[in-house]
Amino acid sequence: MLSRLSLRDFRCFQNFEIEFDPDTTCIIGQNTTGKTCLLEAVAVLIRLQSPRAGSLQEAIRFGARGLVVDGHVSGYHLQFYYSASRRKLALDGVVQRVPGSYLDILRVVYFGNSDIELVRGNAEARRRFLDFVGSQLFANYREILRSYQRALRSRNAFLKMLPARPREVAAYTKPLLKFGHQLAALRAFLVERLEPGVVSAFSSVSNRGETIALRYQPGATSDFENELVKSAGEERRLRTTLIGPHRDDLQMLVHGKPAELFASEGQQRTIAIAVKLAQAEILKDLMGRAPILLLDDVFGELDHSGRNRLIANLPKHGQRLVTTTSLDWLSDIQPGRLCRLRANEDGKRVLEAV
Repeated sequence: MLSRLSLRDFRCFQNFEIEFDPDTTCIIGQNTTGKTCLLEAVAVLIRLQSPRAGSLQEAIRFGARGLVVDGHVSGYHLQFYYSASRRKLALDGVVQRVPGSYLDILRVVYFGNSDIELVRGNAEARRRFLDFVGSQLFANYREILRSYQRALRSRNAFLKMLPARPREVAAYTKPLLKFGHQLAALRAFLVERLEPGVVSAFSSVSNRGETIALRYQPGATSDFENELVKSAGEERRLRTTLIGPHRDDLQMLVHGKPAELFASEGQQRTIAIAVKLAQAEILKDLMGRAPILLLDDVFGELDHSGRNRLIANLPKHGQRLVTTTSLDWLSDIQPGRLCRLRANEDGKRVLEAV
């Protein structure tokens, strides 16, 4: 479990520290006080990546050179420094050259109101979700993804050069194909593992008899190499790689129809919750214990019966960090620690017991 978190230059927090209850901590605060950023920081500490942003550069406080997240998790001391030019992580005071041991300590699931964008938003949000889950589920996912991204950036850089650099483009096509095939296979397997849990969770939370399905939509077929050859002319014209896992998508269907087009907002929100519940279940199966749950102001959006169904379907015995703007529904979850987050006139964030 996460017992303490310290932040420096993370989003709106210049210097900040908070302790957590082993079961449930509830943080009350108005919008823009930093509640969401606080949960994001927990995810960054544990997973070295944000569930909200594609780059940690976005999380560095304005005017600062880098950010620091520091915390005590399940008896371990985790420290992570990030800047545009340098990354450093330490486990119990020992600098880690590779993140394997650090990342094995704990898994995390983030629930937020923005999760509805998984259903109706663009493909980038869904790819980021798959990468966030995949990096927690598969030991080699993170390195395969980074290797693919490096090959893609280099290949695109040479495609943009004038005059054309076909030999250099071809050199980076090989790793693009190698890691692209591996990444696509892992994402396809991940969607296959998620779907039964999503179907079950959706049925439990919705309770209206609707049918749901997930479909992995690859940005390239198994004949990835031939597709690249066929797209070469268009690549030269647009000067970018058009085929590959960077164009992957995850489609969600209700009664066989695309949910982003035919589902109501209530159905879309329920689908998003079901996807996160399925993520929590497969991570629990993997670890033998529930992941830490980050619940960002989600209960206030649900009626009493919806809250009860969601709470009933959360993994048992897992630590929960909950944010809210209102105490109206609080009796439903009974926090072990209740505190208020507010901003002073100078912008400094202050935590108070309630």
